[in-house]
Amino acid sequence: MKNLKVILPVAGSGTRLRPHTFTTSKVLLMVAGKPILGHIMETVQHLPASEFIFITGHLGKQIETYIKNSFRIKAHFIEQKEQLGLGHAIYLAKDYIEPNDDILILLGDTILDINLNEVVKSKDSLVGVKEVNDPSRFGVVELVDKKVKGFIEKPDRFVSNLAIVGIYFIKEAGTLFEALEEIIRKDLRTRGEFQLTDGLQTLIEKGNKISAFPVEGWFDCGKPETLLATNKYLLKKYGKEQNIAGSLIIPPVFIGENVKIERSILGPYVSVGENCYISDSIIKNSIVNINATVKTSILINSIIGESALVNGGFESLNVGDFSQIVQNLVVGKKV
Repeated sequence: MKNLKVILPVAGSGTRLRPHTFTTSKVLLMVAGKPILGHIMETVQHLPASEFIFITGHLGKQIETYIKNSFRIKAHFIEQKEQLGLGHAIYLAKDYIEPNDDILILLGDTILDINLNEVVKSKDSLVGVKEVNDPSRFGVVELVDKKVKGFIEKPDRFVSNLAIVGIYFIKEAGTLFEALEEIIRKDLRTRGEFQLTDGLQTLIEKGNKISAFPVEGWFDCGKPETLLATNKYLLKKYGKEQNIAGSLIIPPVFIGENVKIERSILGPYVSVGENCYISDSIIKNSIVNINATVKTSILINSIIGESALVNGGFESLNVGDFSQIVQNLVVGKKV
């Protein structure tokens, strides 16, 4: 295998995950006890990669600090000052890529349950795909004999139901960067942005072969409902049974350090960050972030931000960092 480098585009602002992404980078939102990016890095840090290149943007310093404090890798951080598309983001890594390098591209808001070591051993360039019901929301591929015939970004008409899941392995990546440079120089945009799929389509048209491989374990963390679904999947796989005197804990759950839980029912599928306080509450299928306080509440399908206070009889909340929601209950009515 040639020299391998990993590119992680993590510049997205995460508008669909507001209010949480006003104060926290999307890829650093917690799921099953650790940041989304932490789950990805625990997989890729063991690959035979010489360098890791992060394309940052909104709250990029948070990402840089997290990576430097958490992982012993050779890392570069490049700011994408304008959100001009995934193709543009990848092109920004050009100064760190030699023409003969192999590159692995992984989207920073997607967790994949696959064997990456097998992917990077491939003799062919690869793109991961999965069948979906609504391909118009994704970039898709057309296949002929398992080889990619075409890349189409969010097609207006049906051409394929094989969605690209956010993993690309490109052999001898110099050709891809030449294609991206040509697209940017000629200002060739799709849906207003420089798309990676257009660069890959150029490779196909120039005779390069790219194969597709199926990915079943694909977990998008781009919306509250998918973040909670990913939390549920990861807790099923890695969650533990825990016992807390005076409370009922229904596995699987994750409970961080220095958490105090009193007279409550937690679980299943609940993640609680460190330094939280929970009392007289029922919480199910939810994420409670660090330093949060929950009292006398019923929370289902909820995300509670860092250092937030929730005190009252709610059922489903999406509460940002440092928020306070207090509801006093008086016999028979709310005031």
